[in-house]
Amino acid sequence: MDEQEKKQIHEENDWNIRPYLAIGLISFLVIIGSISFFFLIYRYHGFTRILDKLLVILQPITIGLVLAYLMNPVVNYEERFLLPFLRRRMKEQEKADKVARGLSVAGALLFLLLVIGVLLQMVIPELYKSINGMIGTMPKQVNSFMDWLNDYVDNESEVSGYLEIGLTKGTEYFEHWARTEFLPQTKNIVAGLTTGVIGAVRILFNVVIGIIISIYVLMSKEIFIGQSKKVIYALFSGDKANAIIHTVHKSNEIFGGFISGKILDSLIIGILCFICLYFMNMPYSVLVSVIVGVTNVIPFFGPYLGAVPSTILIMLANPIQGLYFVIFILVLQQIDGNIIGPKILGDSTGLSSFWVVFAILVGGGIFGIPGMIIGVPLFAVIFYILRRALNYTMRRKQLPLDSGNYIHAERLDMESNKLVNYQEEVYKAETQAGEKSGRSLKWLKTRKKNQKKK
Repeated sequence: MDEQEKKQIHEENDWNIRPYLAIGLISFLVIIGSISFFFLIYRYHGFTRILDKLLVILQPITIGLVLAYLMNPVVNYEERFLLPFLRRRMKEQEKADKVARGLSVAGALLFLLLVIGVLLQMVIPELYKSINGMIGTMPKQVNSFMDWLNDYVDNESEVSGYLEIGLTKGTEYFEHWARTEFLPQTKNIVAGLTTGVIGAVRILFNVVIGIIISIYVLMSKEIFIGQSKKVIYALFSGDKANAIIHTVHKSNEIFGGFISGKILDSLIIGILCFICLYFMNMPYSVLVSVIVGVTNVIPFFGPYLGAVPSTILIMLANPIQGLYFVIFILVLQQIDGNIIGPKILGDSTGLSSFWVVFAILVGGGIFGIPGMIIGVPLFAVIFYILRRALNYTMRRKQLPLDSGNYIHAERLDMESNKLVNYQEEVYKAETQAGEKSGRSLKWLKTRKKNQKKK
């Protein structure tokens, strides 16, 4: 066998092996994926328990990343003024940058603690005052209700009999419940209280660890950004890596603009609410203003969630003032929704009202209150990615991007690759018929205006 024949046999073997290797690798991945999917469905509850445990373990890191993200705008703002000042007075630029970053992070942390301290200082004394006031007025309200009930019962003998029977049955049911259910569950109640105290201590510990993690993240955020980009460019091609980094920048813009704008909007609403309630001589004005301001962070449903407990608090003190408060909060939310909110937030999400409500309901159903807050910017990011992918596909097909072009489209002309509008076809046919029949140009213009109005 000569060398050429050996080379030919080697090439044939090499050519035959490669497809089988590819097919084998793809089959192996498909089998592994199928087994993993089946295991995920079959062991769903075990998977969720593992996921919940993992989330509990990562809770300090999650808190730290969230705090770092919230404090980052404050750090950038402070650093913008500190860097030029320190660079002029320090010889080593690297040392000046480190000192500026450390002072900025410390200032942002102090600002965060100051805001939390002010809120607690405003809420806790007012809450104590409100509870104390309710305890003081409750006996009078109960006595007045009992006096009215006694007068009514004395005048209605039939009602008195029904009431006596109801009280007897209610007393028997309460005694039976206390003897058979409440007393045996006392140990569980005490254990639950102990677990709650331990859980509160654990959350406090996680918050402290989260603050420390946020400091580390803010001090070295450029290193983390550089490492993340390095991994992206290592795993993906240049075009895909550029698209991923652009999407991350846009996501940060949407999240940052929405969250910072919503916090500023809620602060303004809380201050306006306190000023108006103070001049209206409403009870619990500080506590109610804090509740309204904090719940206003939740889009769309937040104002109403805050208005319900605030209205109950005011109505317990004065029912008429509670009615005035309902009218006031409706007016305030109209001002916020139509004037203040759009001026601050603008079109930061790019979502219509329907998609905003959809995002809030889905986010709240999955993640609760945090989901209602981050649901809108998160869905805005998903919507942005889908829109970019859709526009890319439409450009490749050389089709118009504006959705308005598709409203009256009946079909796509395959020869010209253009959308065919049924109304325009009817108008052209009628125009040609009008020209052939000798109708005037004025009639054709009138017909065209009527078509546009329709």
